[in-house]
Amino acid sequence: MASIPSSPTARTQPSRAPSQTMRRVLILLALSAFINFVDRGNLSAAAPLLKTELALSDFRLGILLAAFFWSYAFFQMFSGWLVDRLDVKWMLAGGFFLWSVATAATGLAGGFALLLAARLVLGVGESVVYPSYSKILARYFPEEQRGLANSIIITGFYAGPAFGLFFGGILMGRYGWRSFFLLLGLISLLWLLPWFQCMPRERDKHANAGNPHDSDTPGIFEILKLRSAWGTCAALACLDYLSYFLLTWMPTYLVRGRNFSMDQMAATMGAAYVLCAVVAATCGWLSDRWIIAGATPTLVRKGFTSVGMAGAAIFVMPCVLAGPRLATVMVILVATSLGACSSNVWAITQTLAGPRAAGRWTGIENFVGNLGGAVAPALTGFVLGRTGHYFWAFTITAAVSLLGALSWAFWIGRVEPVVWASRVRAKGVSG
Repeated sequence: MASIPSSPTARTQPSRAPSQTMRRVLILLALSAFINFVDRGNLSAAAPLLKTELALSDFRLGILLAAFFWSYAFFQMFSGWLVDRLDVKWMLAGGFFLWSVATAATGLAGGFALLLAARLVLGVGESVVYPSYSKILARYFPEEQRGLANSIIITGFYAGPAFGLFFGGILMGRYGWRSFFLLLGLISLLWLLPWFQCMPRERDKHANAGNPHDSDTPGIFEILKLRSAWGTCAALACLDYLSYFLLTWMPTYLVRGRNFSMDQMAATMGAAYVLCAVVAATCGWLSDRWIIAGATPTLVRKGFTSVGMAGAAIFVMPCVLAGPRLATVMVILVATSLGACSSNVWAITQTLAGPRAAGRWTGIENFVGNLGGAVAPALTGFVLGRTGHYFWAFTITAAVSLLGALSWAFWIGRVEPVVWASRVRAKGVSG
């Protein structure tokens, strides 16, 4: 029996607005997202310094920049499966601890091999993030509040690179990169204190691994039968390619390709990510207002994602073709387009999957999506090594962005909850 989308009248939503406790949890999730992206993106700001100090080739630098995404993507489905079966409070806490320790260890690494190992461990720790966020938001936040809730978290994601590239770039340029990584990783561990105090334990016994009545939780293969699942996976792969190209190689391009100083690069990328965060929050709020006013989630969520990716496809090529001043403007416009798209990406998944499948669906989607993220820095390094210039790297990024816009618009069907066949069977047996 295949899973089918529900009719509009069959939609099931949480019965009331999230509690004050969950609002505090949402702020902590946004803070963890901020720390998450500072930790994953600070190697990009350090890349020009690393390349010189360790005599790294473009190819080896590309491998280091991509290594995080390999382990991060590989562990997505396993992390999503665990999040749906274990207490999400402890899953996110364990991942946070692991990636913070890996960040601190990066500052102690003395060569390529140890840096590579630290980045791989960082990816394992951060693999729990998106499945955990989706599980929490799908369970505690109704449809008409998920756009803003996701955007608050996404604001943390994009504020992270803004901080890491701006302040991190300046501090590393003055005091070196090792102390920055070490202190950042150790200080980040303080986040765990309010998390354990605020986040309630998972009380739904269906979420526990040993429950014998867990047969109504959709399996991975049931999710993979859905066209909408593959559509979200393909679209996210394109989005992640763009996002990680911007995060990993754009700082190096500005310094080496445009002769920016470290301070100029930090200011440009910092401004780009600040505006990206503002646009994401604004679009998330607007999308919820639009739905409350009567528009369908299909029109609203897919509209923001597809138009955002199309804008990025348009603006990315002038970054390499225009003069330095216009190129700076184009970098900022690419980032704002990214924010518009990102504001509704996970709201689509959470609506389709529902709270019982949100962790697994997000894990699958983020696994496939981050294959694009893993390809972007390595492929860019390979293209640069073969051609010696950035034109083709930007051309590939523009083409992938356009493909992402088409995937959001046409591959994904209606954005409404799926009626899972496994749950229908379970109810039939219990009845």
